[in-house]
Amino acid sequence: MSAQPNRLEPATVPTMYFVGVTTTRSSIMKIFPKWSEILGLGARLVGYDAEPHAPAETYRAIVQHIKHDPLSIGALVTTHKIDLLTAARDLLDYLDPYAELCGEVSSISKRDGRLEGHAKDPITSGLAWEAFVEPGYWGRTNAEVLCLGAGGSAVAISVYVAGLQDQADRPRRFIAVNRSQPRLDALKAVQDKLKTDIEFEYILNEDPRKNDQYMAALPPGSMVINATGMGKDRPGSPITDAGLFPQNGMAWELNYRGELDFLHQAERQARTRNLKIEDGWTYFVHGWSQVVAQVFHLDLTPELFKELDRAAASIRA
Repeated sequence: MSAQPNRLEPATVPTMYFVGVTTTRSSIMKIFPKWSEILGLGARLVGYDAEPHAPAETYRAIVQHIKHDPLSIGALVTTHKIDLLTAARDLLDYLDPYAELCGEVSSISKRDGRLEGHAKDPITSGLAWEAFVEPGYWGRTNAEVLCLGAGGSAVAISVYVAGLQDQADRPRRFIAVNRSQPRLDALKAVQDKLKTDIEFEYILNEDPRKNDQYMAALPPGSMVINATGMGKDRPGSPITDAGLFPQNGMAWELNYRGELDFLHQAERQARTRNLKIEDGWTYFVHGWSQVVAQVFHLDLTPELFKELDRAAASIRA
């Protein structure tokens, strides 16, 4: 069980919220004060914990608080990106095109009296992807993507890869596996709006042993993504210890903290399967820096990002 949600009392200084599940365990709680100092924000970050798929009134309460409290200036939303927008869409005065397309918000901010919702994940997942996937990789390998999970992060990644201009930078096949049909339907609805030559497949499954089978059928060089939240928001891994990663493939754990069972499963096979392994740290830093820039109306230049990245890395170390 996560902690009870914070009481939403009026802010006394400029306050940004972090809507998650176990926010006190996140490195951002130590990183944000350093970023605030670097950026001259004079602001604080307050975590707001709620169970996954919380009641609609929980999401509406936090959005209404931000909307009406003058010193509550915005929020970053993690696990609750889709559910929050579903529950509180009418409270937002503007949604950016990615939020409209993906049906989620990862950023809530204020501008000119409007409460705005942005979906930053298609941008941040792309920046993280580019940090470890070489240009032209998919054209050279004819490899595929198996994405375990079909929530907000999976939708964002699928939108990013579908929008890549060079065919050699796009996987020929993207398989999404999820334990509930509505998330798969939502992912399919997004992709149906996009023009892409990627073959998308949507599989309903919650048995890790079947996920092992899907993974075993992948061509060499393929990527397996843990986008389930397992290993952080809930225990376990979407695969078993017997599952074999693709030879010469990639394992992308979207979490950077928690038990990280999926990451450790990949690490145990790193040598024998010649795996390239990525955790969620780069995704995390890009995600937070993009939302902080949106909330505080900053120009996030490459130079400024490097400074924030260095500060975050020093605190992680």
